[in-house]
Amino acid sequence: MTAKPDVRYTPEEYLKMERDAACKSEYFNGEIFAMAGASRKHNLLTLNISSGLHQQLRKKECEVYANDMRVKVSSTGLYTYPDIVVVCSSPQFDDVLSDTLLNPDVIVEVLSQSTEAYDRGDKFQNYRVLPSLSEYVLVHQDKSHVEHYARQSDSSWRFQEYFKPGDVFEIRSIGCELKLDDIYEKVDISGKEEVK
Repeated sequence: MTAKPDVRYTPEEYLKMERDAACKSEYFNGEIFAMAGASRKHNLLTLNISSGLHQQLRKKECEVYANDMRVKVSSTGLYTYPDIVVVCSSPQFDDVLSDTLLNPDVIVEVLSQSTEAYDRGDKFQNYRVLPSLSEYVLVHQDKSHVEHYARQSDSSWRFQEYFKPGDVFEIRSIGCELKLDDIYEKVDISGKEEVK
């Protein structure tokens, strides 16, 4: 992400510009950060996961959003676009335009070389303060490997990882299971493709 130097914006200014912009940007602490486009692998993984979740949640009071649902972390002021967001409680939005979600239950991020440190570090630190967030999933795009964080009753986070063919992991808070084989369907993890 690249910051626009020496210029500070209010959240209201950011939202006005963002809603008119051709490209997506994140906002934090007065700064706006342009977001890069996604690779082929990233898009395939996002589609495989979101369609798997959507299929399992069709008859439930849940909504699955891929790529374009902005999430606001009210207590820190971060506005960001997770790769996949699931909300099963009644969705709460920042304003009447219903384009900035406040209460995600599950967030999935597909890791790339340019965002991995941020997704694991500062971004997850912000996400952890969301009272609604129960589970956070990180998906590698250069190898079959999923990292799963689940909030415990004492607010600590339990970590599990999956990387073996045939592994299945459960996102308990929304009653879904995902197979690694399905997540990585049609995704070349041989290293031949350039990873963004």
